[in-house]
Amino acid sequence: MPYYTWGEGPPLVFVHGAGDTALSFLQPISRLSAHFRCIAYDLPGTLGDGARLRRITHDDLVEDFWTLLERLDAGRCYALGSSFGSTVVLKALREKPERLPRAILQGGMARRPLRRIEYVLAWIGRFLPGSTASLPLRQRALHKVNQFYFARRTPDVWKHFVANTGRSRTAAFARQALLLDALDLRPLLPEVRQPVLLLCGDRDRVVPRVCEEMLLEGLPNAGRVVIEDCGHMPSYTHPEVFAEVVRQFLTPPGPGCTNTPESV
Repeated sequence: MPYYTWGEGPPLVFVHGAGDTALSFLQPISRLSAHFRCIAYDLPGTLGDGARLRRITHDDLVEDFWTLLERLDAGRCYALGSSFGSTVVLKALREKPERLPRAILQGGMARRPLRRIEYVLAWIGRFLPGSTASLPLRQRALHKVNQFYFARRTPDVWKHFVANTGRSRTAAFARQALLLDALDLRPLLPEVRQPVLLLCGDRDRVVPRVCEEMLLEGLPNAGRVVIEDCGHMPSYTHPEVFAEVVRQFLTPPGPGCTNTPESV
């Protein structure tokens, strides 16, 4: 699992979504690195690292999360999961609450079954070679769904988004989507008692609003921040707001306080 670290302070680990990579967090991490030791990594198989995708379970992804933190001697830390990555963070929150005092779920979900066409495409995608950059009509589809949200960004941000999301292996993207389809984390939500912040875009077309409501109802200590004129990719389109919301949620209030992960 390739990873990078940036900054000083309490550890904050980032888990990316399906079809994306750890580089998706570069813009917010460049701002958060003044306050936290930011850690971002690529899920196994994302970049064709030799992981046996057909054998990887969702529980394996959670175990990999802990293995990386042990390797980096992260100890107690904060976590941020984006989209599919939020499901990894949710399981980790329940598994070892003493290690994760707080977390942010961006575009998060506990249950998000695939639509029929999504399932068919994911099933076929398991057998396709190469990266998602080679998929036909990909850039046209990205432009149709996302271009509005990038209107206020410079052209290089759009280029970074297209290039970075094109690095993911098609088979890995498909496998992650199928894992998500089979997943139902609703029963474990009442056991996650740490403070959890839901960071949502008001125009998210990937994760329906019902998924947010499901988390708000099921998590005992959850709150929500909604970013206006934002889709499913605020780390690309709204990095300033993204970083500031994360910083405020994870920094203890009051003068003289240090932003050390607090006791649960």
